[in-house]
Amino acid sequence: MNITQITHHDLDGYGASTVVGQFAEVARIVHVPRYSDVGPVVETELKRLGKASAPEMIVMTDLGLEAVAVTFLRNFAALNRRREPEARHRLVVLDHHASSVDQLREQGLAPLADPATPSLQRFDLEDPNLVVLIDEACCATRMAYEHRALYATRESGEDPILGALVTAVDAVDLWRKDRPAFRSGLSLDEMFWDNVSNLVPIGHPWHDRFVGDLLLGAARLLGDGASPAVIEGQVPALRKAILDGYLAEDAEDDRTLTTRMRIARVLARSDLFHPLSDGTLMSFGLDSGTFQRVSDLIMESGRAKRVLNVQRAGTMSFRSNNETALDGARRFRGGGHKDAAGGKLTSGSAFSLADAIAQVEPVLNPPAADPALTPFGALKNWKG
Repeated sequence: MNITQITHHDLDGYGASTVVGQFAEVARIVHVPRYSDVGPVVETELKRLGKASAPEMIVMTDLGLEAVAVTFLRNFAALNRRREPEARHRLVVLDHHASSVDQLREQGLAPLADPATPSLQRFDLEDPNLVVLIDEACCATRMAYEHRALYATRESGEDPILGALVTAVDAVDLWRKDRPAFRSGLSLDEMFWDNVSNLVPIGHPWHDRFVGDLLLGAARLLGDGASPAVIEGQVPALRKAILDGYLAEDAEDDRTLTTRMRIARVLARSDLFHPLSDGTLMSFGLDSGTFQRVSDLIMESGRAKRVLNVQRAGTMSFRSNNETALDGARRFRGGGHKDAAGGKLTSGSAFSLADAIAQVEPVLNPPAADPALTPFGALKNWKG
């Protein structure tokens, strides 16, 4: 069964995806930074599932359920009712936000208490393939670990490394300063934010694998009793060891370079950049330092003469080697140098690469006007 996970873009969200990945083969992970973006994401998934002939599974973790997300749950159940029993999809929602309970109640869904776990609330949408659990007493990473039977496709016993990861994330995500693991959780959180977007970006096949391996490597150190200072000092070595493994068979790898330099060379020859109609290569959500290095390598290789990066907040960075960066930026109320300039999306933000492409393409490369629609063309073609 094809499995997609939709999860929050923070330590708990990535902790949950790391845990799920240990018990199931996840084909795709969608990270959502803002709860307001959950609606467009799940609407896209619902349309895709409606066209899918084979049953699939969606695992949603650490996402606050706003009104549009609750509507998605109802629509998911309605979609399943229209499908043959053997073709029905499965949806597992593991959340711990009090606001989610409020939204579900407002839409007429009452929680069912779990006698074994008083803090756990279940919501019944009259579909056995749809499981919604909300537990305010633990983080999503812990929920993914404790409720793995809901999605697991392979057996696995108790794992002390995963246990250390779950304990640390749970303490810091719930902000339980009274727990011994709180300091460990803080060290994981610092490591996460220092590495989640500036090395292997979202969109590259290595992204979740890299962050997950880094979290598991740090959890292994925690299990051995390492202090936050020791973990901080070991992060560069962990990153290098992970990358050495990924590039073990890569003849073009140069281990005399820094980790960022080595990764930049991999990114420059990847499919991370989408070609626009004028040949500009566009990426989404790249760290500015990574974009600078990768765009230079791309242009140096001859793949493109202009490269563009769009951030979720709508800011845009153009780079070129033919003095066209400024021309592109000016179409988006921007400015700068001829080969290095920036602008801003008209809408102010983008929630995905596809969304960014839809906003950029018609402005950067507007369709040619139909001569017949111009005043002169209309007069020329008039037969009155």
